Amino acid sequence: MSGQGMSGQDQLWEVFVRSRRGLSHTHAGSLHAPDAEMALRNARDLYTRRQEGVSIWVVPSSAVTASSPDEKDPFFEPSADKPYRHPTFYEVPEGVKNL
Repeated sequence: MSGQGMSGQDQLWEVFVRSRRGLSHTHAGSLHAPDAEMALRNARDLYTRRQEGVSIWVVPSSAVTASSPDEKDPFFEPSADKPYRHPTFYEVPEGVKNL
């Protein structure tokens, strides 16, 4: 990699890559870089070596808010008790063949 030293100014970036065959970006990994431009260049070098990527996103790790795996049961539990989230709650109007 071109001059990617671990200086005190480097920040952690999350890298998302969309492959040639993919419809959406997927998390490829993390890297340290001083700014977004260098993060993009480093991400290209690290995560698209075989030219499989068509698009790269880099996001500062500090900008990502995520649920905790330790709290997965309480965090996702409320949606299970809302019946309107299930298709059986809705009635199909008479005469409608396709939704």
